[in-house]
Amino acid sequence: MTPDLSRLLRPKSIALFGGGWAVNVVAQLKKSGFDGEIWPVNPKRADILGVPCLASIDELPGAPDASFIGVNRDATIEVVERLSAMGAGGATCFASGFLESETETAGGADLQARLIKAAGDMPILGPNCYGLINYLDNVTLWPDQHGGMPVETGVAIVAQSSNIAINMTMQARGVPIAYVIAAGNQAQTGASDIAAALLEDDRVTAIGLYLEGFGDIRALETFAAKARLKGKPVIAIKIGRSDKARAATMTHTASLAGNAAAGSALLTRLGIIEVETIAVFLETLKLLHTLGPLPGASVCSVSCSGGEASLMADLSGGSSLEFSEFAAPQRAALKAELGPIVTIANPLDYHTFIWGDVPRMTRVFSTVMAESFDLTVFILDMPRADRCDPSGYQCAVDAIIAAKAGTGARVAVLASLPENMSDHFTREFMDGGVAVLHGMGEGIAAIAAAIAAGRFETTEPAPLLLASGAVGSSSILSEAASKDALSEFGLRIPRSFEVRSIDEMLEEMAALSFPVVLKGVGLAHKSEAGLVALNICDEPSLIDEAKKMQAATPEFLVEEMAVGGIAELLVGITRDPTGTFLLTLGAGGVLTELLADTVSLLLPATRTDIETALKRLKIGRLLEGYRGKPAADMGALTDAVLAICAYAEALAGRLVELEVNPLIARAGDAIAVDALIRLNDAEHNKETTP
Repeated sequence: MTPDLSRLLRPKSIALFGGGWAVNVVAQLKKSGFDGEIWPVNPKRADILGVPCLASIDELPGAPDASFIGVNRDATIEVVERLSAMGAGGATCFASGFLESETETAGGADLQARLIKAAGDMPILGPNCYGLINYLDNVTLWPDQHGGMPVETGVAIVAQSSNIAINMTMQARGVPIAYVIAAGNQAQTGASDIAAALLEDDRVTAIGLYLEGFGDIRALETFAAKARLKGKPVIAIKIGRSDKARAATMTHTASLAGNAAAGSALLTRLGIIEVETIAVFLETLKLLHTLGPLPGASVCSVSCSGGEASLMADLSGGSSLEFSEFAAPQRAALKAELGPIVTIANPLDYHTFIWGDVPRMTRVFSTVMAESFDLTVFILDMPRADRCDPSGYQCAVDAIIAAKAGTGARVAVLASLPENMSDHFTREFMDGGVAVLHGMGEGIAAIAAAIAAGRFETTEPAPLLLASGAVGSSSILSEAASKDALSEFGLRIPRSFEVRSIDEMLEEMAALSFPVVLKGVGLAHKSEAGLVALNICDEPSLIDEAKKMQAATPEFLVEEMAVGGIAELLVGITRDPTGTFLLTLGAGGVLTELLADTVSLLLPATRTDIETALKRLKIGRLLEGYRGKPAADMGALTDAVLAICAYAEALAGRLVELEVNPLIARAGDAIAVDALIRLNDAEHNKETTP
C-alpha cells in the first residue's frame, strides 16, 4: 500500500532538528516565502534567523506535518521515534552512516533496521537524504541552495542522488519544476512510493525518475500502473549502463545482456521512457509538460537556413522522427507566399524573404501548422543579449506564437545550441503554449521520447515474474539433461544419446540416423574448444572425430543433425539482480557475440511480445524468407520460445540462467540443438525440478 505522504509533501507546520543544516533549511524556507509554522528545536540557541527555538521536542506545540532531522545517526533514531509517537506527518533524515555505508562502517544495517522500526507508520525520506522542495506551495525542506522558482503547474522529479537533484534545479532551460524529492537510501519509503504520491497532485503534469537502483519491483509496477491510469507520462534515467557484464558467466546470453538490458526492458515494459542524459531528461519533461505525449511521429521542421534544415534531417536519421511531405494544397499555398526560388520540402527552408513581415510570416507559419503534423518545430537561435541586439528576431517570436494561437497546433522552437535561447524568450514562448528545446541533439532526442510516450499501450502488462530468495550455490545441468528438461515443456530436440567410450557409441548408433553431430561433454562453450563435429555421414568418420576429441573429454554426446535450417537463434533467460528474468532473443550459433543482434524482454512474455521481438532482429529478414529462400515457420518458432519461457516460469525459484543456442528455425518446425541450464542447488531452495 502506498504510504500517505500528503502532510510531508504539503506541510502547514515544519519542525527542524540540528545545528548548521537546520539553519540552512530555515534560510531556504524564509527565502521561498513558506507561510506555515516553523518550529526549530535546538537547546543551545534562542533563535534561528529570527525564528524562536524550542529547547526540546516536548515543547512542540503540536505534531508537525513535516520535519527535517539534521542530527547524527543515533540521535536521528531517537527523534524519529518521538515524532512517530506523537503522530507527525513525516520526516526527512539527513544523516548518513546507515545501510549505504555498511561495507565501510560496521553497524549500518542494524541502525537502519532500528530507524525503520522507530518510524513505524510515519513516512520518512532517506536517510542520507537532502529532503524535498515543493515549488507549488513554497515548501523548501532543503538544507542547501537550489535554483527553482514558484510555479502553478509543473513536472515532479524524484532522484536517488541529492547532488543530481540540486543540479537539476539549477537548469536554465525553462523546465517548470513542481517538486524535487531526494529519496536517499530509501530505508522505508522508496522512489516508487514517492512518485506514486506525487501523481495524486493534479498540478503535476509528468514525472521524472533518476534511478541508481530499482528497489521494490512490485512498488514500481504499482506506480507505473497508476501513472498509466492517470495519463501522466514518466521519464527515467537509470545509471549503471556502463557496468561490465557479469564475470565468469556460463552462457553467451549473460555476457550479452548485462544489467543495462534488464533495466531497459523493465522500463519499457512498464511504459516508462528511458533517456540517457540529464539534458535530454529535462528537455523531454519540458516537452511533455507543454504538449504531452505526441500522437504520432510526423514532424515538420521549419527554418530560414538550408544548413539548419539539412542538419535537422541528418541528426534525425535513425530516430523515430518522420518528415512527412506537405499536402498538395498546402504546398501550393506555401509556394504562393514564398515565391519560385524557395523549394517546398520538409524540412522547410523558407529563406529570409519574409523576415520582418510579421503578418506574412504568420500566414506562412499558419499554413505549415494547418497540416496534420504531430509536431511543428521551428529552428531558431537567438542573438546573445550581452553583445548583440535580439530585437530583430522578435518578428519570429510574434509570428510563431500568433500562428500557434490561430491553429492550435503542437509547436516547438528548437535552438541548435542550448545557450542560444535566453530565459526571457523561453518564457515568452512557453507562455504562448510553444515548447522550447535547447540544443538540436537534445531536442531531437526529446521529441523521439515524446513520440515513444505516445505509442505506449494503455493496457496494463501482466505482473513480472520474480525470483524468490537469493542465488546460492548452483549446478550446471549437462546438455542432454538440459534439453530433456526443456523438452518436457514442449521444446523439440533431436534424438540423441550420451556414452563414455567409442565402443559404447558404436553399439548405440542403431538408434540414430546419419548425418549426426558429435560433441564432447563437460564444457559450456564446446565450439570454441573444438569439441563439436558436424555433418558426420558414416561410422568411420564418426570414429575418427571421436578419437580427435578423446584427449579433451571422457564422454560424448551423439545426436541426429538438424538439417534444412533457415536461421540459427539464441534464446536465453538470465536472472537479474532485481529478481526479474530477462529473455534474450538473438542471432545464434558461433557468431552470437560477433553479430550482437539481440532483443530483450522480461518474463512473462506473450506470444505477441515474442513475435514482435523476433521481427525486430536483423536476422528477422531471414526468418521471413530472404531473396527467394523459404520462410521459417514463425508459429513453431514462437511456440519453441514459449516452451523455454514456460520452463523458466515453473523453475523460477531455482533458475539462475539458461541458454538454447542454437535454436534452428526451419520451414516446418524449430528444433533446439544445444542447451545449458544452471540452477540453484536444491538445498538452497525448497522448489525442485518437476
